[in-house]
Amino acid sequence: MKEQKVINDEKVIDIFKALSNTTRLKILQMLKEPEKNFPPQVHINKGDNFQGGICVGDIRDKVGLGQSTTSQYLSILQQSGLLEAQRIGQWTYYRRNEETIKQLESFIGESL
Repeated sequence: MKEQKVINDEKVIDIFKALSNTTRLKILQMLKEPEKNFPPQVHINKGDNFQGGICVGDIRDKVGLGQSTTSQYLSILQQSGLLEAQRIGQWTYYRRNEETIKQLESFIGESL
């Protein structure tokens, strides 16, 4: 059985700050079901081991913001631990970090 890591109060504050913006929350929600919310990601191969990743451009198109704002929002979500990023070729892809989300869920259930 895999032991689940525990997140500390400081990390939870960073996560809540990241989620305090409507668009960042929407991005995280859309990435929960990437196949439903985004077009197929043709540049990701099975060998890349980053299934569920979505290109920054597709996220930008969906939220309707400029490239720099979208990139900043994705960076904030990544720094909080809610997203993982991987560069494949000339594209950067993002997906949810489900481990961190489970840790947050556990923290809320046990501490709040």
